Formats: sequence, structure tokens, C-alpha cells
Amino acid sequence: MHWQFKRIFILISSLLFLLVVGTIGYMTLAEVEAIDALYMTVITLSTVGFKEVVELSHGGKIFTIFLIFGGISFVAYSLTYVAAFVFGGEFTEIMRRRAMEHDIDNLKDHYILCGAGSTGMSVINRFQKSDAKYIAIEINEDRVNTLLEEGVMALLGDATQEDVLEKAGIHRCRGLVTCLANDADNVFTVLTARGMKSDLHIVSRAIDTSSHKKLKRAGANNTLSPNELGGDRMAVMLLRPTVMSFLEITTHMGDIVFDIEEILITENCEFAGKSLRDSGFRSKTGLNVLAVKKAGETTLKPNPDASFVVESDDKLLVLGQLDQIDRLKRMIAIQTKGV
Repeated sequence: MHWQFKRIFILISSLLFLLVVGTIGYMTLAEVEAIDALYMTVITLSTVGFKEVVELSHGGKIFTIFLIFGGISFVAYSLTYVAAFVFGGEFTEIMRRRAMEHDIDNLKDHYILCGAGSTGMSVINRFQKSDAKYIAIEINEDRVNTLLEEGVMALLGDATQEDVLEKAGIHRCRGLVTCLANDADNVFTVLTARGMKSDLHIVSRAIDTSSHKKLKRAGANNTLSPNELGGDRMAVMLLRPTVMSFLEITTHMGDIVFDIEEILITENCEFAGKSLRDSGFRSKTGLNVLAVKKAGETTLKPNPDASFVVESDDKLLVLGQLDQIDRLKRMIAIQTKGV
């Protein structure tokens, strides 16, 4: 964008320079008033062929020849810029950014990712696998351009600033994850986001082990250290390889076979008010219920038996294939809207 403004500035400056030089030149050589001199400059540069205000001397005619060459050079430069702007991709890029800004304004129930470094890219991959709506905030312009080229909705800016979070639709989003390069920025982003939306679910990266408490005091619901998690998984791979093989399946670290998802049971859902056995949940969905979180409670009830009665507003933690999970989500959405 800076380069575009620079070229536009050059174009405007060149035009003004030609107008000033032409006006002063005609005032001196043709001895006419300023308005007449400006008029003669404009018709000369535009080559419209109108009659001169006064007859020109030999010096005036030579001056006009050079002024015409200056006008032709200006037009040629302008056409080159326009061609580069349209056919060089700049126009397409501007239109794409405007379309993206329109999409951002219409985002709702999405997730905000702060920081698109190595950890942030892993978050993006997970969002894409889960078909979640999201927007990334990144301060590095090259990374933003790369994300945009890959079709990722990305916003250039500092995630610690309220106006940037506002532009990303923080008041309409479902959650925020911050993966910035240092703990200080992560803490400040969490503080800012929590102050803007008190009920926002926030997950933050913790680089230093001592930062977990700071981030939670700042307002993070959950914190995670990629280094700690990576080291723990490496140890499990060595000590309990069979357990790790199962975790790879259920957490997408290996081939995409199964996934774990949280499902909200709505009032109009056919499973509400019935036991897992009576509702035929397993046979109808193909999913296994790993745990249940009752409405208004913070703890999970693991491994519910077949007699467990599912109620509206319960959240089920289910294990199964992605297409099975998607079918269940669509079915609940249809039943909710259909009544």
C-alpha cells in the first residue's frame, strides 16, 4: 500500500508541476493573465486543439512543443501505472481485501486467532479440519499476505489493541486463542479481550512455565505450553507407545480417522429427555459418548452408562468419525430450527 501511495503522489506532483510551469511560462512568454495562461496550459497538455488565447511568438511555440512532450510523458507514465495496477494484481488484491472486510463485518459465532506463527498455523489447521469459522490477526504483513493467498481470512494489526479486536468482531465471536511470540503480549491480549467481552472463552499460549498463573489471573480460561505438551508426548511415545498410538488417532496427530467433539443437546433434539439406551444414540449416530457436562456444571461426568438420561442444554463429549459428527450437528440444527 505504501508503494501505491508513493506512485499516486508522483502522478499528482507531476501534473501540478506541469500546470505551474506551463502557467508561468505562458504568462512570461505570451504576456497573458494567469487564468489565460492556465487555460492555454490545460488545452496544450490535453491536446484538445482549441485556439490559443493569443498568437504565440517563436519562443512561445518552442515552449509549447516541450510542454506537449511533457504532457505526453505524463500520460504514458499514467497509463503504465494503470496497466500495472489492473493487470499486475493490485486491483484484484484491493478488491479481495474489500470483500474480506465485508465478510469480517458479517462474521458471527466465529473464533479469533491472535498470532499466526508456527503454533498459530497449527491452530489454523485444526480450525480447518473442524470446519470452524475463524479469523487470524497477525502483525507481520508478509504472513498476512501468505494467509490471504491461501484463502484464510486474516487481519493485519496488533492483537493487543482494542480497535483491532473490535475489527475482528470480538463482540460477536465464540472464543479467542492467543499464540503471540511472548508471554507479555499474550497477557496483555487476554486482559484486553476479557475487558471487552466478559463471557468470552479465551485460550492462551504460555511460553514460560511461570506464565500459566499470570494468564489465568488476566482472564484466560485455559492455558497451554506447546513446549511442555510436546515434551510430554515425546515421553509418552517412548514409555507407552500403545497409548500414544490411540492418542494420535483421537487427536489428529496421525492419520485423520476419528475426532472428539463437544455436542450441545437442544430442547427440541430427539435425544433430549431420554436415556442413551432408549434414544438409540449409538445406533443412530455411530458415536461413542465419552463424557457429559450437565448444564450449569463445570465438571465432566466421564463414561456415562446406557441408563444415563440426556437433558436439554447438556453437552456430550463424543468420539467418532468426522462425517458422523457433522451429520449429528446438522440433524440437531434441523430439529432445532424445525420446531
